[in-house]
This record gives sequence, structure tokens and C-alpha cells, in this order.
Amino acid sequence: MNYIENIKIRYEDLTKSEKKVADYILSSGEKIINQTLTDIKKSTGVGDATIIRFCQKLDYQGFSDLKIAIAKVAFEKGSDEEAPDSYTALVGSRLINAIKSTIQLINTKELNKGIELIRNSKRIFIFGVGASGVTAVDMASRFLREGIQAEAITDSHYQAQNASLMTSEDLIIAFSLSGRTKDTFDSCRIAKANGAKIIVITNHLLSPIAKKGDAVLQTTVEELLMNGGSLSGKISQLCICDLLITGYTITYHINSLKIREQVLRSVIDKEID
Repeated sequence: MNYIENIKIRYEDLTKSEKKVADYILSSGEKIINQTLTDIKKSTGVGDATIIRFCQKLDYQGFSDLKIAIAKVAFEKGSDEEAPDSYTALVGSRLINAIKSTIQLINTKELNKGIELIRNSKRIFIFGVGASGVTAVDMASRFLREGIQAEAITDSHYQAQNASLMTSEDLIIAFSLSGRTKDTFDSCRIAKANGAKIIVITNHLLSPIAKKGDAVLQTTVEELLMNGGSLSGKISQLCICDLLITGYTITYHINSLKIREQVLRSVIDKEID
């Protein structure tokens, strides 16, 4: 029995306040996955205790369990809708769509602002945790091949420590598909207070981390709880990385070939004959 059936069966046993929560959950569907307890409170006008009691009456331990139940339904629905002729076609379609939709949604003004921030920064740090941390490391490597030294930091404590010492000459590129990753938000908040500039790459332009950004670029692959760390989400992030770096080299006439030759010469003798 999924969460929708569960709510409908128990609806008449709910209090008036709990029915407000039930109605909101049923009308919002998978949007709830990216919302917090505070979001639900604002939308329904009820308190924390009412939401928790509502979840428990449905035999969920708390709000997180309910979100997982909703994510499972959304994941199954998405899998049924794609129904490809083959799994190779499915993967290809997902990745192609991730790139196309990311390009279509790019805000040129924000992209150019991000490129200018890269140009004017003395030091560049790339923040991300979990799957976004992997993208951060990839971006640092991509920067290096264009002659830009950037440090990818994926440990939340080390992010915060570095943020505490940043100045107005420093730049953070922060990855968070949800825009609500607490560790990344906390580090960005500390850095912002010290005058550092921030480029945020996220799915949600109005998210807490996005609001800290001096430039905000939008990824387009919605990350459901049951599909976290998907390759499509990573491809959308990497697409924006490439736009920033390529835009930087073209805008400021960087001799990429000469720099790439220098980098290549440093590792060319490391191959085994």
C-alpha cells in the first residue's frame, strides 16, 4: 500500500488539523520530497507536533519516512513512464536530455557573471559533498587543464575551516542539486560573511544555498530521494562546469593549447611501455 492509499484509508480518523496536512500532501505529491518540515508548516498553518502525529498515524516514524514513501512512488512512476525498448536507449536518452535541458535553461547573464568572478578571483575553492563532491573534484581537474588552480573540498569540516579564512579575493563554486545541503550551506554562509564571492550550481534558484550566490546557474535534473547521485544529475552539473570554463577561456583569450601542452608534458612519461 502506497502513501496515497494509506492517507485515504485513514483520512476520517484524522483530526481537523491533521486533515490539512493530508490534503496538502495529496495535492502536492512528489513536490514534498524537496520540502522541509518548515515548508509544510508554512503551507498548512499547523505546528510540528501535528505533522509528526499525522505521520505516526500513518505508521511512519516521522516526516523523513513519509518523504521516502513519496519518493518510492515517484521513482516507480518515472520508471514506468520511460519504458524504453532497451536499457541502452534509456541511458542514452537520459543523458542526452540532461545536456539539452541544461543548455536550454542557461541564464546567459548569470553565466557571464560567473565567468567574470572566476577571472577576478585570487583563489578558487569548489565545494560539494556526496555525489556533488565527486563533481567538485572533476571540475578542479578540468580547471587545471586550462591553467587555473582550484581546490576541490569535499569534507564539510575542512570546507568550514577554509571558509573562515576567506576574503573578498576568494571564490567558492558550490554544488548542491537540492540547494539545501546543510554542510554546504553552513560553509557558504561563513565564507559570505568574510566577503568571499560564491557561484552556486543547483536545481532550485530559490533554495537557501542559491540565495547566498553572487551568480546562480541552474541544473535541470530533479534528484528524487530514491535516485540520488544519478549520472544524469552529474552530467547536468558537468555541463555547467564546461560552460563556465570554456566561456572563461574564450572570453579572456586564454591560450589553452599552450597550457594543455605544459600539463601534458608533466605526465606524458608516466605511461608504461
